[in-house]
Amino acid sequence: GREKPDEGALANADTGEEVTWAHFDRATTALAMKLVELGFAKGDFFATSLPFLTQHVLLEYACFRIGVVVVPLDLRLKPPEVIRSLGLVRPRGYAFLGQTEHADFRELGVAVMAHCPFVEHLVQFSPEDQAVPDGAVRAQALAADAMAIGARVRSDPADPLLGRYRELAASVGEDDGALVIFTTGSTGYPKPALLSHRNITCQNMCLGAAFGMDAPGDRMLVNLPPSHVGGQTEQLMTPLFYGTQAVLLHIFDAEKTLKAIQEYRVTSFGQIPALFAMQWRLPSYGDYDLSSLNFALYGGQQVSRKFLEQLATMARGFGTGLGLTESAGFCTYTPLDGTVDDILAGVGYDMPVYPMTIRAPMAADGAAGEVLPDGETGQICFEGPQTFLGYVNDPQATAQAISSDGFLYTGDMGYVDEQELHFSGRAKHVIKPKGYQVFPAQVEDHFSELATKVGLCAVVGVEHAVY
Repeated sequence: GREKPDEGALANADTGEEVTWAHFDRATTALAMKLVELGFAKGDFFATSLPFLTQHVLLEYACFRIGVVVVPLDLRLKPPEVIRSLGLVRPRGYAFLGQTEHADFRELGVAVMAHCPFVEHLVQFSPEDQAVPDGAVRAQALAADAMAIGARVRSDPADPLLGRYRELAASVGEDDGALVIFTTGSTGYPKPALLSHRNITCQNMCLGAAFGMDAPGDRMLVNLPPSHVGGQTEQLMTPLFYGTQAVLLHIFDAEKTLKAIQEYRVTSFGQIPALFAMQWRLPSYGDYDLSSLNFALYGGQQVSRKFLEQLATMARGFGTGLGLTESAGFCTYTPLDGTVDDILAGVGYDMPVYPMTIRAPMAADGAAGEVLPDGETGQICFEGPQTFLGYVNDPQATAQAISSDGFLYTGDMGYVDEQELHFSGRAKHVIKPKGYQVFPAQVEDHFSELATKVGLCAVVGVEHAVY
């Protein structure tokens, strides 16, 4: 950013906003100082129920500067689910939307105030003419205070707040927590997986290098949710890591995605297969100019030859790999110049910095199982700097995912040969509609609460033409 302060860091396809690297630096620094003034410190959590607003991204990076851990929640969560999620991480801050065309998200803020006393600061992101619940502040007021602080410390370098900010910022290390993404983990209800700065930046480095997303002038489209590693660590943070531009969409929309690619000359983007299928089904699909696309990335679901043949007509390059929340995103990568046959053959290769092994199940003492010979199916494991720090406040679940000698058990089964990793299935019972992990027991529990109407309930996965 310091090398090219006037070039674009963020572009917002919904609002037309452009954020230069100079503004990105000033805004995130000022917001970070405002958070310090409010009492936030390294190791605190700040949760959000927001789409990819420009201001949301700036808030996230302000938190990163001072070691505050960001916890983006799924916007589909209802108040009881939000309350449960917040109870697991006990954040000091919570940001939420106001009333939109889809729902009145102020209900979330009211519910959090009523049931989460540990949340000290609530921020509502909405137009200024919308009412704000008592006890919350407007995002505009927070931003205005932050910019005033920025101007004040620029005119007075001896300001004590600047000293406190610099001290906090200097204390943040690469192995400190940065981001929590909720995942099913190895089994059970969603768990808060804590990712470090090093986990994320290592994944950024590998993803950009593997799929050629690291060239000056590249633009990555961000159209997946903030609550998913696909949206956060892959789409948003990879271009910001490389100093290229991220093009934001608030929420996924098939038509808006194609329009953004055309208008902003997007060079790379990634989606789950269901979202590609939704775009290809649009009557207007052929009207859009997608010639800027150098690479289209997919993940989260297995695909057919027909899917890959269609994808090959969309971008000059395409590929996939194995990825999971606990490794901050992708950890294997198909060849950059891979053909349809290459990509159907397997799910790619690991990187030297984050090596993969196929192992027997974890031993009773918590140590990793033995390495299995090539061709033999076993547990897909990784070791190195992308392995997450653990599930927040859940050492037992963490020990089931990371062996005592440091190997991440992904919960996926596979084998390797001279032609890369081959995926064999999941060791855990998870259904993946639209790329999301759905734990069947959680759905069963929901219907079983209707005790007078439901006697027995079982959930199974059924193939869908799109999802």
